[in-house]
Amino acid sequence: MAKNQPSLESVTTISEDGSRPFLYPADARGPFMRARLWSGLLLIVIYLLLPWIKVGGYPAVFLDVAERRFHLFGWTLAAQDLWLIFFLITGLGFTLFFVTALLGRVWCGWACPHTVFLDHVYRRIERWIDGDALARRKLAAAPLTAGKILRRTFKHALYILVSLAITHLFLAYFVSIPQLWTMMHDAPFEHWSAFGFVFIFAGILYFNFAWFREQLCIVICPYGRLQSAMIDDHSLVIGYDTARGEPRGKLGTPGAGDCVACNRCVQVCPTGIDIRHGLQLECVGCAACIDACDEVMTKVHKPTGLIRYDSQSGLSGTKTHWLRPRTLLYGVLFLIGVAVTGWALSTVKTAAFSVTRMTGAPYFVTEDTVRNQFLVRMVNKQSEPATFHVQLNAGTALQQNGLTEPVTVVPMGEDVRPLIVLMPRRDYQGPFAFTLTMTDAAGAVSLAKEVEFLGPDARLLREEENEKAARQ
Repeated sequence: MAKNQPSLESVTTISEDGSRPFLYPADARGPFMRARLWSGLLLIVIYLLLPWIKVGGYPAVFLDVAERRFHLFGWTLAAQDLWLIFFLITGLGFTLFFVTALLGRVWCGWACPHTVFLDHVYRRIERWIDGDALARRKLAAAPLTAGKILRRTFKHALYILVSLAITHLFLAYFVSIPQLWTMMHDAPFEHWSAFGFVFIFAGILYFNFAWFREQLCIVICPYGRLQSAMIDDHSLVIGYDTARGEPRGKLGTPGAGDCVACNRCVQVCPTGIDIRHGLQLECVGCAACIDACDEVMTKVHKPTGLIRYDSQSGLSGTKTHWLRPRTLLYGVLFLIGVAVTGWALSTVKTAAFSVTRMTGAPYFVTEDTVRNQFLVRMVNKQSEPATFHVQLNAGTALQQNGLTEPVTVVPMGEDVRPLIVLMPRRDYQGPFAFTLTMTDAAGAVSLAKEVEFLGPDARLLREEENEKAARQ
């Protein structure tokens, strides 16, 4: 076997001596590559624009960790709403299972951020400066000259600038564009944590996209390992029609199949595999080999589709079953995840409040009353001031001391106020639950919390009162 020739015996990016050969995939042209280009550019534009587009007065996606507020397309989630993340992650997990069982690694080849930035940003910079695959191989093997140093310096300088731009924009999702601009103008030590994050994360991006590249998909990404457990013979994959293509032979060879052994599918593969060996761990489903093979088939006047999107059953000549236990199960779980996530989001309110007992003794007993002390925290999730009124909703025996007047909370702010709840000793019969209700002036918010009123043993309290009355 030739050196570094793709095989099923080892990972294609590991040589026999354990070294990692750097790949220089050739360009492929065709309908799939055009579709991937436009879809990739669309995803990049969405990533660039989300921090700028305002929805409800805030960026479309703004994860304001400092203020514990998370703005998602008009929804505002406070720290109390973080339980929704469980449903969101579960829903995304079921979606991944369903899509993978049905369509294979379509996520990896078409929408994964690593693939999108590598193929549509960094590799385009590389091709613009170093040329096509053949020119890049020649440049890599050439001795170090002034021209080569200049090319390498220019290319890696652009890599670093792009990595810094991506990282700065990523930081904007957490601090907003105006705050990011302020940080960039201030001295580094004034925002040392953000400054350190930007340069460390940009360094990781630079290392990954300049050198590590496909190794991330093969060595680190857990999805690449798990996908083999989520697909079966009826999942959509990219495969080679062995029955039609074999035996391989040069054009005009008697008895040869349609594969002309041009190895064009290997040359364009970003992970260096030979798709003719069958489904492999390294395949990210980018469809470059489909366009490359179709281009060759068209030139030699043979039908396209020798390499194509199909199931392994379809490639072997049997029927593909799209509806099967695996997809039905994942589909049901997916619909349940969507329904539960939708319900969870529908419970999000524009305000929140919590009631906690003050530290110290759980209750106090005076000559006339039993007293409980609480702290009421009111949260306004709106981009404008809101006025709240907190009141007891538990009969006339309880008395409210504090929060008797409406409280105005600033936009996206919170206010914590003390609340004392009293009950006459003569009416106290033991611990019980009561309800606190918070409403806003507009009547759009009505939130209730059940709170427990604590006190001493009512029997002992009666005995003490009887003894006091007897002494009098």
